[in-house]
Amino acid sequence: MRYDAEHKQKTREKVLKAAAKAIRADGPHRVGVADVMAKAGLTHGGFYAHFASKDDLIAAAIGQMFEESGARVARETGDKEPREALVSYIDFYLSPAHRDTRRSGCPVAALASDLPRLSEDTREAFAEGVRRITRRLAKLIGASGLAHANELASSALSELLGALSLARLEPDAKRSDAILEDSRNALKKRLGLEK
Repeated sequence: MRYDAEHKQKTREKVLKAAAKAIRADGPHRVGVADVMAKAGLTHGGFYAHFASKDDLIAAAIGQMFEESGARVARETGDKEPREALVSYIDFYLSPAHRDTRRSGCPVAALASDLPRLSEDTREAFAEGVRRITRRLAKLIGASGLAHANELASSALSELLGALSLARLEPDAKRSDAILEDSRNALKKRLGLEK
C-alpha cells in the first residue's frame, strides 16, 4: 500500500518525537531504532523509508528537540515587549521547574556533553539549534536597546546553560535554588533588566 506525502511526513514527525523523547531520557548513545519505532507505533522495517541511518535519525531528532524548545520559548515570551520577554525567558530558563524537567527542557543543557562523540551531521544539527537560540536572544536584546546584541546573546546563553547545569548537578535543593536565583539576578542586572 502506497501512502501520500502528507502521511509519510506525519509518520516521520511521529518517529522524530519518539526519538527526541528517547534521547532526552537515555542520551543519544542508548537510543535504539527498534525501540523508537515501537514507541511511535510502527515496525522496525519502516525505518529506512524515513531515515538513511541511525545517525540520520539522531541528527533529525535533535533538530526536533530544538523545534520543541523554540515553541516553548515562544509560549514563554509571547507577544511581550522585548525587555519583558527577556525577563520571562530568563525566569523560565533558570527556574526550579526547568531544572527539574530534563526530559522536556533545553536540548543544549541536556546534550552538550554527549555531542563531541557523535557524527558530524549530528553536531551540525546541534550547532544550528544553538545558533537559532542565540539569534532569538540577540533579537530580544537588540530590541531592548542594548548594544552588542550578538555578543551579549552568546554570553547570556553561556551563563544560562552553565547555571542550569550546575543547579542540576547540586544535590542540595536549597543550594541548587540559590544557584538559579543568583544567576537570574546577576544576568538581569548585567542586561539592565532589574525592576
